[in-house]
Amino acid sequence: MHNLGLLFDVDGPIASPITRTINIRSIVTDLVAMTAAGVPIAFITGRSGDFIRNQVVTPLCDAGLRDALDEHGARMFGVFEKGGAWAPITGDGMGEVTVDETVAFAPEAVDGIRNLVRERYADTMFFDETKRAMISVEQRTDVDADTYAAAQARFQDDAFLLLTAQGVGLRYGDRTAPDANGELPFRIDQTIISTDIESVLLDKDRGAQRALDYFAKLGPLPRRWRSIGDSRSDYKMADYVHSAGFDVAHVDVRPSDGILEKPYEVITIGDAIHDDAGAEFLAHWRQELGLEVS
Repeated sequence: MHNLGLLFDVDGPIASPITRTINIRSIVTDLVAMTAAGVPIAFITGRSGDFIRNQVVTPLCDAGLRDALDEHGARMFGVFEKGGAWAPITGDGMGEVTVDETVAFAPEAVDGIRNLVRERYADTMFFDETKRAMISVEQRTDVDADTYAAAQARFQDDAFLLLTAQGVGLRYGDRTAPDANGELPFRIDQTIISTDIESVLLDKDRGAQRALDYFAKLGPLPRRWRSIGDSRSDYKMADYVHSAGFDVAHVDVRPSDGILEKPYEVITIGDAIHDDAGAEFLAHWRQELGLEVS
């Protein structure tokens, strides 16, 4: 058993933010090898359980993950929608997804945003039908970044007006519209490829807590952890691990957004970014742990 645990964001360090798939083969084989060696690995993402099952777990299983997870002490877990849903990943593949209904939207809010996208923004983005706790609208892969960014700003303004007209308590940047109880239970969160409309209770620290709680039920936790992500919110994975008293460092695979000052080490991978950086990170640790390279 190696003294290491890993918490991965998916878009960026594992999956290409352009194709939204795992394009680098070594990422798959290194994750399988480290899992077989007993390294607990969690995917903590804003993506849905369906996305992780199809785009991450399936290629891992094709590369031998089932055998790896049958090894003594092997542990893998998925936290989706920033903590709004989760599932174990075992030798049988990804298990049943549990959804936290207390943070989910009412059906009329979901329908309203779906119709808004279809009627006004279908040329630049699409409504993610796989989300079950949050609402997500994502950039079409055939639309360039500048065109999407301009449409995204307009969409977010329209979404704010639509939802607050329904009485949803919502924060969007500096704009706020409390609900009937004077509360702001939801927010609009912008990423480079999507807009997430979500409970304020959801974030990567909540996801990290769920993962460590799950791993602890299966055996002793390693004292040394690494979290890996491409956005500022991904630092919250390491924030939680640090607050829980573990040795942690965060790997930022898109440092151009600005490296945050933290009480733990922040690592960058030379000039590499996104999944290139993720691949280099995994290759380093596979060698560091003395695992055979195929």
